[in-house]
Amino acid sequence: MTTPLPHPVPPSKVAVIIPAFNEEGALPGVLAELRSVLEARGIDHDAIVIDDGSEDATAAIAADAGATVLRLPYNLGIGGALRTGFRYAVSRGYRRAVQFDADGQHDPEEIEGLLEALDAGADMVVGSRFGDERSTYEVGSVRRSAMRVLRVTVRLLSGRVFTDTSSGFRGFNERTLELFARVYPVDYMESVEALVIACASGLRVTEIPVAMRTRQHGLPTTRRWRLAYHYLRLLFVVLATATRRPRPTEVRP
Repeated sequence: MTTPLPHPVPPSKVAVIIPAFNEEGALPGVLAELRSVLEARGIDHDAIVIDDGSEDATAAIAADAGATVLRLPYNLGIGGALRTGFRYAVSRGYRRAVQFDADGQHDPEEIEGLLEALDAGADMVVGSRFGDERSTYEVGSVRRSAMRVLRVTVRLLSGRVFTDTSSGFRGFNERTLELFARVYPVDYMESVEALVIACASGLRVTEIPVAMRTRQHGLPTTRRWRLAYHYLRLLFVVLATATRRPRPTEVRP
């Protein structure tokens, strides 16, 4: 079920793109807090939930909360869900968007900082979990080592230094939305490859430190050896595509 907007949206309205797979437990609180915080700050927005083939009541809960719901017939993974959200945002004329988790890890209080960075001239803003000395976000040893390798890889491929290459809390302007609606990667841990694509396309990418919370319900989709496998696969994909893929056409200013 898709709840369409009758006309292109106002230029100031922000699309909050929320990929969700079996998130009926966390989603009510996430959407309620999102609306409360953004309305209190006068941020005009639409919550757009991409139901990624959920087997629970994710779609119904999102619709009841007033979100626009895009339902996928089966699970595509976060990359496919995000590309769906980017295409929808472009088709409706949104000029700014925020990628936001459905599990409660992202703090809506931090969205204002992402938007301010876009207003200051960034095309894409990454909310870094490790960009502040006060950060208390903790990861396991396997993930920490893999993240370190990915940071070095992204630096070598893009010439840029990022403290958090896999953060899923990001802001995008119109140029980036148009690019990602066409070429956003669909494999697991797509966020790293997307960062390389954005830099290679001449986009202005920046980071800001953000606070991150533990997920409110459910469990992460990967654990330990599976996580290590996915990081190794991602490293191979990023290196292979960086050398084989033609340089993306730079988006118009």
